[in-house]
Amino acid sequence: MGKYREALELIKKENPFPAVCGRICPRFCESECTRGDIDQPLAVDEVKKFLADWEIKAENRFVPNKRYNFGFGEPVAVIGAGPAGLSCAYYLAIDGLKVTVFEKEEKLGGMLTLGIPSYRLEKDVVEAEIDVLRQLGVEFKTGVEVGKDISIPELRKQGFKAFYVAIGAQGGRKLGLEGEDSEGVIAGVDFLRGVNLGKGAKLSGNVIVIGGGNVAIDVARSAVRSGAGSVDLYCLESRAEMPALEEEIVEAEEEGIKINNSWGPVRVITENGKVKGVEFKKCTAVFDKDGKFNPQFDEKETKIVEASFVLLSVGQSIQWGGLLEGSQVKLGRGNTAEADGFTYQTAEPDIFVGGDAFTGPKFAIDAIAAGKQGAISIQRFVQPGQTLDFGRDRREYKMFDKDNLVVEGYDNTPRQQVGHTPSKRKTFLDPRVTFTEEQVKAETARCLGCGAVQIDEYRCIGCGQCTTKCKFDAISLKKVSNDFAPSFELLPLKVAPYAVKRAGKIAVRTVKDLVGK
Repeated sequence: MGKYREALELIKKENPFPAVCGRICPRFCESECTRGDIDQPLAVDEVKKFLADWEIKAENRFVPNKRYNFGFGEPVAVIGAGPAGLSCAYYLAIDGLKVTVFEKEEKLGGMLTLGIPSYRLEKDVVEAEIDVLRQLGVEFKTGVEVGKDISIPELRKQGFKAFYVAIGAQGGRKLGLEGEDSEGVIAGVDFLRGVNLGKGAKLSGNVIVIGGGNVAIDVARSAVRSGAGSVDLYCLESRAEMPALEEEIVEAEEEGIKINNSWGPVRVITENGKVKGVEFKKCTAVFDKDGKFNPQFDEKETKIVEASFVLLSVGQSIQWGGLLEGSQVKLGRGNTAEADGFTYQTAEPDIFVGGDAFTGPKFAIDAIAAGKQGAISIQRFVQPGQTLDFGRDRREYKMFDKDNLVVEGYDNTPRQQVGHTPSKRKTFLDPRVTFTEEQVKAETARCLGCGAVQIDEYRCIGCGQCTTKCKFDAISLKKVSNDFAPSFELLPLKVAPYAVKRAGKIAVRTVKDLVGK
């Protein structure tokens, strides 16, 4: 058996929900994987999913130790139990703060629970991840809408020192079409919420889904599972322009969903207040020459499609309610909260925001990352005398230089493939099978080790202390030649270039400081 627990602990330093992300992440890391320049990228998410599923078993649960024990345990409120809020709560709890999460729905998880269908993310997986937060001491209050049932000023009176607002983009959007408010027209996010709560609309006949993103694909595939006779998806974009992931589109087509590209809705046709169909016109271009959204149509090419239900999935909206009443928090483009892009602090000093409520609709992994950064800011904020940004990692990464790589000569071991359970097809059960241990070992062996570094022998003296400090045993020393450090007499000549370089940096900084005064 490999060092699975150590690997999981390393993952959770940055992402507390690997079981979730192993199932729904868009895998941007894989698109940058150097192995992809040889054949196919490493199956990063599948490896994480294996480790997370191994850990979910009760005897393997990993509950991190508290990083700090400040003694005061300042109470902090997290508003919204979606991926950003849960991530923030996780890291705040590790920092020793008393965290209470307020969620207006009866179920925790936000869009993970109510917006993503179970065939992509089964809800017991989400619950298992949340259970770790409970073991860390996080308190959850469901069915409580801050701004309605209780206000932020009232929570301040109860002793809460800071607030992390992560309510997500939980509302649908309308297109302003004629007949849009008729019976049988449903917002896509509302439809998914109903399905996940067991209160979904019972569909029949032909169902039209309008939209071309991942949520639209989820809506269409859920419609197949909810009684629809047939499902047609219409979107403005061409196949190549669709924002939905290609694999999601392919899976939708395999389930019999017809994708109709380059069509825009004109009106919803109704009869006695109920939807009967939709009129579409041909979309000739979605973006202008500057890449801005500016759809153009051929008014002469139209068609009418009969429908029993129309599911609109053309975006999401943020529903603030009375949450920000009396606060100094300002709203900007897309009704998102304005805040510092690094610290997430708003104009109200003790209110921080994150996730879709700040960025607009994005992926769960983006919200999880924002939650951690929000926790770092809040942990500093509640400690007297601390700044929110001084000495903090700005996480400005430079892309690995692939221009001068030599990749010839490596093996061509094929990427391991995910298995599927045929009996779960077109059900709300996840048909994807987690990698076996043998598959994980074979897949991780394909890694090229791009993280390896070359030691500068004039800086490294070979003491080996680094190998003893890395708890994950990621650093090792290996003797590959009989090279020796230079003699004492030659040492100044070897060190001189670094000394000159350092002196130059000091001089430049000194000049900048003087000019800036």
